[in-house]
Amino acid sequence: MSYQALYRKYRPQTFDDVVGQQAIIQTLKNAIIQDRIAHAYLFCGPRGTGKTSIAKIFARMLNCTNDTDRPCGECENCKMALAGSHPDIIEIDAASNNGVDEVRNLIDRVKYAPMEGKYKVYIIDEVHMMTKGAFNALLKTIEEPPKHVIFIFATTEPNKVLPTIISRCQRFDFTKVSKHDIHVRLDVVCASENIDIEPEAIDIIATLADGGMRDALSILDQCVAFCSSTIKAEDVRQIYGVVTIEDIGKIYISLLNKEVEMVMKQLQEISNQGMDLKRFTTDFISLIKDSIIVEYAPNTTLVNAHRKEVIMKYFDNTSLLFRTTLLDTLMDTFNKFTYASNILDYIEAGLLKVITQSYEDLSAQNKGKSDNQNQIKNTKISSNSHDLPSERADKLDDIVVNSDKTVDDRKGSLYDVSRETLKESDRKNSKIILENEYLLQLLVGANKKNKIEDTQKYEKRKEIISDVNMMRTITLLENSKIFASGDTYLLLSVPSTLEANEINIYEKEHGFENEIEKILGVPKKIFAMDHDQENGLKQLYMERRKNNTLPNPMQIEIKSKQEKQEDENSIESELKSVFPDLVVKED
Repeated sequence: MSYQALYRKYRPQTFDDVVGQQAIIQTLKNAIIQDRIAHAYLFCGPRGTGKTSIAKIFARMLNCTNDTDRPCGECENCKMALAGSHPDIIEIDAASNNGVDEVRNLIDRVKYAPMEGKYKVYIIDEVHMMTKGAFNALLKTIEEPPKHVIFIFATTEPNKVLPTIISRCQRFDFTKVSKHDIHVRLDVVCASENIDIEPEAIDIIATLADGGMRDALSILDQCVAFCSSTIKAEDVRQIYGVVTIEDIGKIYISLLNKEVEMVMKQLQEISNQGMDLKRFTTDFISLIKDSIIVEYAPNTTLVNAHRKEVIMKYFDNTSLLFRTTLLDTLMDTFNKFTYASNILDYIEAGLLKVITQSYEDLSAQNKGKSDNQNQIKNTKISSNSHDLPSERADKLDDIVVNSDKTVDDRKGSLYDVSRETLKESDRKNSKIILENEYLLQLLVGANKKNKIEDTQKYEKRKEIISDVNMMRTITLLENSKIFASGDTYLLLSVPSTLEANEINIYEKEHGFENEIEKILGVPKKIFAMDHDQENGLKQLYMERRKNNTLPNPMQIEIKSKQEKQEDENSIESELKSVFPDLVVKED
């Protein structure tokens, strides 16, 4: 017997074998159970999503003599239907039988009673190919067919079917099969066929199938023919011209570093290898989108482990503004491919545009930094916040660091000077990074007793804080754990850099003292770091302890409400001495 293609061999024989479309299947089952069978159905949706397969299963189920919720496969009607020889299940290809004469012949046969089954079922595939005259000839029969006749129309383009036909049918819209469902089905097929294939290769096939189960099986069939042994991800990419996400990551780094010549060489190499440039663009867009998801939700399950590894390698700690600009440019470029005589030229021009924009942004940013540094060049940090300019005093929020060095050369600083401005418009792009030396000083000043006592209370923070005004705090601290605890501060560990940054920004702008006092009974300041920095800090602590080079503990002071009020009164008195008519308004 000749070889049978996988999509034919594994065509679903029962509703349980169908991948996806569960709502449609359940509706059809209930229609039979409740004896509410319509006289005409319209199955529409993308190719390879199960329209014809479900139509055949439904036709067998209608004529099955056994009382079950699925075709039994054992009665004579089921056996004839499976063999394609059932006289009452008629399949018609509308692409080759689309004229008025063919429809009239069909109408003449409709009036005859079924020979073997209970119903005479007409499955008309690609019904949109029928002419307008053929539709009109069929219209009356569809509206009032004999009781024993059921029409099932299947089409990928319902917009080409006459509205008068659609209005006389129960319409079912088939959706694309999910990538996960395709992956699971391919696993079953590969196990049944003893096909040795890498999981990543299956993932690529599921992506290439674009929601079509039949397409996925056809791609797998071609890969089996191409490979003599194990099907690897690289084999699938070679057959279908798919660029690896690692190569996309390298191009991204070259763009970020403004290496124009390198970017052009990488694109030319991709083109010379015969890679699909449209798919390269969509894959680039998809990877940038996933990198933004991972940036804000590091523990997401929407991105698989391999893509996360690539994202952490190439995209981590890079500008979100740059990524979103690149994303916009790639989407705009992709929309222009329809008019492009040379797609590569459009891609190159789009990426050059991104590099040009980044140069301009960098120039503006450097100018802003230069102006900012000139303003704060000689500013010193002292233990009294009112010695600073008023806007700096607000930003530091009473955190006292015992140092009299300038902002520019202080190594033990809590805040990175280049990220001091925290206006609302700049806040999303701001980062506060705790230096390892500073963290080490905090760790040395902590003690085990504090950590044990504070941890017990901290784990019950959601129960303790019920004030809706403090829900922002609870949300920020949701994934945090106490790593170390001092008398006046907590050192927290969180899963991601983004979460640590958000906590540190909030501490700098507002402070957590009031909330922490409700939780622990005493006010404390909070400093956050991510898990990677935590692991590095542990290792650094052990090495410095072994070498007896640990720093002195950091002294963090928290001013009482009375001290803060005294400072405010002092500033107010000083201002009034200079401006006697000054009226200070209270918030």
